[in-house]
Amino acid sequence: MTRSTFTARLRRLAAALVSPRLEPVLLAVTAAALALGGIAWFMEARDRADLFWGLGTLAAVVPAVGWMIGALRHGRTGVDLVAVLALGGTLAVHEYLAGALIALMLATGRTLEAAAQRRASHDLHALLERAPRSARRRTGAGVTTVPLAEVAVGDLLVVGPGEVVPVDGRAESAASLDESVLTGEPLQVERAPGEPVRSGVVNAAGAFELRATATEQDSTYAGIVRLAQQAGAESAPVVRLADRYAAWFLPLALVVAGLAWLISGDAVRAVAVLVVATPCPLLLAAPVAIISGLSRASRLGVVIRDGGALENLGRARTLLLDKTGTLTRGRPHLLDVIAAPGVKPAEVLRLAASADQYSPHVLARAVVEAARSRGLALSLPTDVTEEHGRGATGTVDGRRISVGQIDAGTPRPAWAKAVDNRALLDGAAIAWLTVDGVPTGAVLLRDPLRHDAPRTLRHLRSAGIDRLLMLTGDRAAPAHEVAAVLGLDGVRAELTPADKVAAVRAERAHAVTVMVGDGVNDAPALAAADIGVAMGARGSTASSEAADIVLTADRVDRLADAVTLAQRARRIAVQSALGGMLMSLAAMVAAAFGQLPPAAGALLQEGIDIAVILNALRALRVGQAARPALSPAAEALIRRFAAEHDDLQDVVVSVRDAADRLSDSPGPTALGAVEETHRLLTERLLPHEYAEEHELYPALAPTLGGPEATATMSRAHTEIERLSRRIATHLELAHADGGLSAEQLDDLRSCLYGLHTVLRLHFAQEEENYFSLAP
Repeated sequence: MTRSTFTARLRRLAAALVSPRLEPVLLAVTAAALALGGIAWFMEARDRADLFWGLGTLAAVVPAVGWMIGALRHGRTGVDLVAVLALGGTLAVHEYLAGALIALMLATGRTLEAAAQRRASHDLHALLERAPRSARRRTGAGVTTVPLAEVAVGDLLVVGPGEVVPVDGRAESAASLDESVLTGEPLQVERAPGEPVRSGVVNAAGAFELRATATEQDSTYAGIVRLAQQAGAESAPVVRLADRYAAWFLPLALVVAGLAWLISGDAVRAVAVLVVATPCPLLLAAPVAIISGLSRASRLGVVIRDGGALENLGRARTLLLDKTGTLTRGRPHLLDVIAAPGVKPAEVLRLAASADQYSPHVLARAVVEAARSRGLALSLPTDVTEEHGRGATGTVDGRRISVGQIDAGTPRPAWAKAVDNRALLDGAAIAWLTVDGVPTGAVLLRDPLRHDAPRTLRHLRSAGIDRLLMLTGDRAAPAHEVAAVLGLDGVRAELTPADKVAAVRAERAHAVTVMVGDGVNDAPALAAADIGVAMGARGSTASSEAADIVLTADRVDRLADAVTLAQRARRIAVQSALGGMLMSLAAMVAAAFGQLPPAAGALLQEGIDIAVILNALRALRVGQAARPALSPAAEALIRRFAAEHDDLQDVVVSVRDAADRLSDSPGPTALGAVEETHRLLTERLLPHEYAEEHELYPALAPTLGGPEATATMSRAHTEIERLSRRIATHLELAHADGGLSAEQLDDLRSCLYGLHTVLRLHFAQEEENYFSLAP
C-alpha cells in the first residue's frame, strides 16, 4: 500500500467517524449515560449501572478514534491517543465508571474547544457582490448592456455616475474617481483623457467613456478576489495548545503505565495510570481560558472569530498596518486656511463652505463640516453648478464664488506659490477660493492621524510587538510623515494589493505577523497574515470577512487591548495546563504504586479539572487596558475641552496669519492683524488654557497616576501665557510709538510663529494623550 493510498483511507475514515456537530451530541450522550448509571447504582442495579457507563464509554471511543486518526493524518499524536488508550483500558478491565467519567471529560473538553476555535467562513461575498456583472458597450448601433465576460480589449464602454468601473482601461473623457477601494486613499482622483483607470474604482461624477485595455479576468479587481482566495487557502490551521504540551506528557504517561504493569503484573494499575494521565487539564484549560478571553474581548468591541486567532495574537511579534482609515481617520479634515492679503481666513472658509453646501464631493463635505464646527454663519448659495474635476461655482452674498481648482487662464497671485509649497510639504489637497474671478484664499485638507494611534503603538511595543511597519497604497511623502510621527520601524508606500500580500508573506517567514487594515484592497493581505485585523466600524465588508479579528469600534486602541487580552488569556491557559499536569503527574505516581484505583483516579481527575477551570476563568477578569478607566466627570470634561479645541482652530490660524502679514508688509494692516489675534488670545484661548489647568488636569490626575503626569502640559500652558504677554507688550509699545518699529519686528514675528508652533504641538499632545482616553 502506498503512502498516498494510506493517507486517503485515513482521511475517509476520520471523516466517517467525526462530524462537525458531533461534540454537543457526545456531551449530551455521555452526561446522560453517567447520570443514568448513577441512578441505577443507587437503586442497587449494579449490572444496569455498568451497562449505562459502558455504553457511555463506548460512545466516546468511536469519535475519539476519529479525532486520533485526524491528528495522525496531520503528523500529530496529541492528547487524543491517551484518551483512546484510557477509554479502551477501562473497558478491558471492566472499570466502567472510570470510563464514563473520562468520556464526559473528553466530551466537555472537545465541546469547549469547538466553541473556542470554530471559525466563521472567510468567504468573499462582499468582494464578489461588489464586482460588476455587466458593462455598457458603445458601438455604432448605440449603447448596449453585455455580460462582463464578453468585453474585449479595445471595446468602448460607458461608465455611469456611481457605477463601478468594470474592467481596466483608459479614460476617453475626463473622469472623477473614488479609488479608495483600491488605494485606501479617501480623496477623489481626477483622470484626464488617456490616463489609465483600474477596475473596481467608483465613478464619483458624471458619465465618462472608457477604452478597455484588459478583459474581466485580467483586470485589477478580479485579481484582488483571486489573491484573497489564494492567501486565505494558505493559512494553516493552528496547532492546538493542548497538543503542544502533550508532545512530552504523552510519552511520559505511556512509560509510567507500562512500568506499573510490567513491575506489578496488574493491568488495572496501568489503566489507573492512564485514567489519571488522561489530559483533561489540557483538554479543558486552554478552551476555557480562550473562551473567557473571547468573551472579555467582545465586551471591549473586539470580535475574534475563534480561539486559534486569539492564541496566535498572544504570540505575535510583528504588526503591519495600513495607513488610511487605520492610522488615520480615513477622511479629509481641515488643515489650514490661507487668505490673500487683506482677507480674513475665517471669511475664506465661510465663503468656501457656503458655496460647497450642495456638493457631494468628499472635500466639499470636509470644508462645510469645518466651517460649521467653528460656528461660522453660512449663506445659502444660488445658481450653483458643479463640474467634475473642477469644483463648485455659485452666487454667495451677491458675489460669484468658485471652490476647487483655479482655471488655467486665471492669473495666479504671488502668494499662491506658498500655498502650493505648503500643500506639497504637508501632503494636503487644496480647495482654491475665487471671488468674482479673483483668487482670494485656499483651504488645505488632509487625512489626519488618529488621536489614539500614538498611545496604541506605545502600548503595543510594551506588550512585546518588536516590529511595526506601514503598508499603504498611498504616496510615499505622506506615508513617511505619519511613520515619523508614530516612530514606525519601516514604511512601504504605493503598494498594490499584490505587493501587500508579498510583504505579509515575507514578514511571516520571520515571526507571527498581524496585518491591520480597513479597505477592500487590504482583504488579500488580511487573509495572508497569521492574524488579520479589520477596522470594522467604517471599513469594508470584504476586509471584515477576510479578517480573523474585527474591531467594531472606530478606535485603533482596541487593537492594543486585544493584544494585551490575548497574551493574558494565553498565559492563563498555559498556567492552568501546566498546573493541572503537575497534579496529574502526582496522581500517576500514586496510581502506579497501587494507591489509586481507576474510579477514584477518575474522581480525583475531576477535582483537578475543577481547579483548572476555576483558574482559567480568571481570563474573564479585566486586565490592564490601553485606555485607563475614566470617571464620568473626567470624561465629560474631556468631551468639553475637545469641542473647544475644534472651536479654537480659527485662533491658531489667526496667529500664523498675523505672523505672515508681518513678513509681507509690516504696516497698519499687519498691526491690525496682530491686534485681532491678541483679542482672540485674550478672550478665547487663554481662558480655555486656564480652565484646562484648573479643571481638566486635576480631574485626570488620579487616572494618570498623579499630578506629575500632567506637569509637562502645564509647562506648555505657562509658555503660551508667556508668549501672549510678550505679544501684548509689543502692542503697547506700538501704540505708544504710533506704529510698529523696525526693532520690534523680528521679536514679534518670532513670538507669533513660536506661539503658533507651541499651540499646534500642545493641542496635538492633549488630543493624543488625554482626549483619546474618552470612548
